[in-house]
Amino acid sequence: MAAKILPVVKLATKVTIAGGALYVACDSGLLGSSEQGSEALQKAKAAIPPAIEEWMKYFGLETQLPAMPEIEFSPLQSWNSGVRWTISTLSEAPTKATDYTSQGLQYLKDLTK
Repeated sequence: MAAKILPVVKLATKVTIAGGALYVACDSGLLGSSEQGSEALQKAKAAIPPAIEEWMKYFGLETQLPAMPEIEFSPLQSWNSGVRWTISTLSEAPTKATDYTSQGLQYLKDLTK
C-alpha cells in the first residue's frame, strides 16, 4: 500500500513546486509583456545582492561579494530569434531532404559498382 502512495506524493510535490514557481513568475510580471518582464528582471537584480548578504550574515559568513555581472537579456529578442530559426529550418527542410536523398542514392550507386 505504501509503495502505491509514494509515487502520488512525489507527483503532488512536483506539481506543487511547479505551481508555486509559475505563480511567482506570473506575480512578479516575468510572463507578461516585454516591458513588464524587463522591469521584473531589474527588480530581481536589485534584490539579489542584499538577500545574499543577509543569508551570509545569518550563517556567520562575513566576506565581500564580487560585483554582479551585467547581463543584457531580452526575453522578446530570444523568443523572436527562436521563431526565426525554426521557420528558417522548416523552410530549408525540403531542399536539404532532396540533397540528402541524392547523396544517399549516389552512395548506394558507388557501393554497387
